Amino acid sequence: MAFVSQQQIQKFREDGFLVLEDFFTAEECDRMRSQIQRIIAEMEVPPHCRTEFSTKEEEQLQAQGSSDYFLTSGDKIRFFFEKGVLDERGNFLIPKEKSISKIGHALHAYDPVFKQVTHSSKVQELGRKLGLERPVVVQSMYIFKQPGIGGEVTPHQDATFLHTEPLGRVLGFWIALEDATQENGCLWFIPGSHTSGITRRMVRTAPGTSTCVEFVGSEPAYDDSQFIPLPTRKGGLILIHGEVVHKSELNSSASSRHVFTFHVMEAKDTSWSKENWLQPTPELPFPSLYT
Repeated sequence: MAFVSQQQIQKFREDGFLVLEDFFTAEECDRMRSQIQRIIAEMEVPPHCRTEFSTKEEEQLQAQGSSDYFLTSGDKIRFFFEKGVLDERGNFLIPKEKSISKIGHALHAYDPVFKQVTHSSKVQELGRKLGLERPVVVQSMYIFKQPGIGGEVTPHQDATFLHTEPLGRVLGFWIALEDATQENGCLWFIPGSHTSGITRRMVRTAPGTSTCVEFVGSEPAYDDSQFIPLPTRKGGLILIHGEVVHKSELNSSASSRHVFTFHVMEAKDTSWSKENWLQPTPELPFPSLYT
């Protein structure tokens, strides 16, 4: 693993992101990739993906099933698909391993391979270098960015979805499991955009509302020319400040862009918003990053 210098940490504080190439070995990346293939092989299609609806009401129930599936995924390993890959009976129109958009949100807690990576000594050491005193892991995702259909992720700040009081307590760890290029949808950032708070929040709605979450506020129109691309080699780690503005484009290439990513919160003197979609549960309180 590359040694992380104080200069690099200073650069992270200025830019709101930092690329650490070769943080993980090719073997570690391949172990995660083969583990996810095993998980997919055993996957059952979630029930809400196989409803044939003929009435408006059935359609609403399906949307509700889908949102409940998402809302209760914080302490489970669950599957989220690209649009248009399943027919109304829940049968795959393309090979299932090519149909998944992401798997979340508790691989770090329930899968031995991803748990080991999340709590690896080099990640813990990096946390200490960054001055994290009581970091806890709040969520993890395996993102596929499938060739040709891996959708764009519009400009956003992670704290929109993972809100804390005060702000500035959430940190993303983004691991490239294969080369991330401008062609296959690498990340783009606006350097220094993490210093002026957030303009939009995704919050839980009152029980019984038709949608389970809603947005409060809006994303400003960002100037495209301010974004810089961050192509990253396989094994590279990108640290992402919770308020830095970032995006990724549609993957129009013939190669996938697999990533394992997890978010950490500094729990010391911080409160996690009760309005966040993601909540700790009795089954899975947010585990400490340090073991």
